[in-house]
Amino acid sequence: MEPLIKVQCLKHIYPDKTEVNICGLNFEVFKGERIVILGPNGAGKTTLLSHILGLLKPVDGIVEVMGLQPSKNFNTIRKKIGVVFQNADEQIIGPRVYDDIAFTPRNEGLSKNEIDEMVRNVAESLGIADILEKIPHYLSGGQKKKVALAGSIVMMPEILIMDEPFESLDPKSKTEMVSLLNHLNSAHGITTITTTHDINVVPEIADKIYVIDSGNIIAAGSPMEIFSNVDVIKRAKLEPPILTELFSRLERKGYGLGIPKNMEEAENILLNILEEINPQEKKYHHAVKLKAID
Repeated sequence: MEPLIKVQCLKHIYPDKTEVNICGLNFEVFKGERIVILGPNGAGKTTLLSHILGLLKPVDGIVEVMGLQPSKNFNTIRKKIGVVFQNADEQIIGPRVYDDIAFTPRNEGLSKNEIDEMVRNVAESLGIADILEKIPHYLSGGQKKKVALAGSIVMMPEILIMDEPFESLDPKSKTEMVSLLNHLNSAHGITTITTTHDINVVPEIADKIYVIDSGNIIAAGSPMEIFSNVDVIKRAKLEPPILTELFSRLERKGYGLGIPKNMEEAENILLNILEEINPQEKKYHHAVKLKAID
């Protein structure tokens, strides 16, 4: 299977003569994958995304999206990619939420009825149908992120790229965003590429992680593979998610319990162990529950 996106040792020189090289391991994304890019500030994450989007043209190296060079086929590729930028205020341009979500379908020349159906469907799926008439400027940070996401997926792109989508979100909005992204991937097959500093959500949104440090892609693998590699984590100035760190330590001590993606999985793992250790305790608690119900 050919990758949807392929980047090999790209080189870019900015107008101020700053040179950025992204080499090391090849960056490859296959259809349906959930990719997370990790790395400290200045590592080259934004430069990599900008080349994939065709906003920048490499001086050297290979950048291909669906077999095309993004910088030379910008209009073709952009129709296949949705983007959520770090600062939603820079992305939302409509006078109303409705207008912002409808921007791309209108530019594509779709009928008024088609546009209305698409806007209302995507707004309903993201839980923002009640704010379609609102002025974006007065929305909360979480609502703005959802509006930006709605505008980027209203045409159901093949690839969704998100730069720090969890920044400035409260815990509830963050949980909702994780669920939305995973639903887009599982229900619609949208390939997702995310950069984030929020390490603790990574196991929930990643099939594969790329770690970038000083322009070098130094590691690629599953969340378990990446976060269990202490040397890679330290080199990239990162800390593993708390749950990953805990269960990785248990594994190094001989307790192969696996690495849970979230608190619910961790709870189930630990409950199963406790029930095996003391089945009588489980029977006791079950009897207490039944008595309380009676």
